[in-house]
Amino acid sequence: MEHFSHNVLALIAAHPDMSAFLIGLTAFGESFAVISFFIPGTTILIAAGALVERGALDPLVTVTAAAIGAVLGDAVSYWIGLRFGRALHKLWPFNRHPNALEQGERFFQKYGLASIFIGRFFGPLRAFVPLVAGTCRMPALPFYIANIVSAAIWAPALLYSGYFMGKVFSSHWSVPEKIAFFAAAAALFVLLTYASRRFFRVKSD
Repeated sequence: MEHFSHNVLALIAAHPDMSAFLIGLTAFGESFAVISFFIPGTTILIAAGALVERGALDPLVTVTAAAIGAVLGDAVSYWIGLRFGRALHKLWPFNRHPNALEQGERFFQKYGLASIFIGRFFGPLRAFVPLVAGTCRMPALPFYIANIVSAAIWAPALLYSGYFMGKVFSSHWSVPEKIAFFAAAAALFVLLTYASRRFFRVKSD
């Protein structure tokens, strides 16, 4: 995975004219129910934010491409859910991950419309909630509203976290100050992840 991420980022840096397509494709893969198993999309997008900080990528184009890719990834997953319904449980690769589909179903049934928005920010659920929304025949309009709004927040959140990390890394701060900053950021991320998972717990009460 690390080697794949390095190659994609090297390609983006070497071909800025293709960056919008590559960033959009990465966000699509991170949000699509099948491809997300195989690519480290979140890592690539955060690292792309550091390229924005260096001036290698246009910030508006990069964020827009990531948001559009994320919307399309969820949209295709939703369409697949509508098309195949409960039969998905018997099809590859979903039959290899029955727990993930069941988890997505419980999450969707518990939070409804909000699950589309919330699920965007949960790695294990990101690609499955739109799929489940389709199998459960969620109406298209509320799905697309939640899909677009969540993507418009998720994409800049990832990219600009990388942007600010790049700012700190290239700053005149001392090495101990940089280490302290990154340690604090990592601790905060872990804490927020734990707290959000506890709050939005998937298992039924």
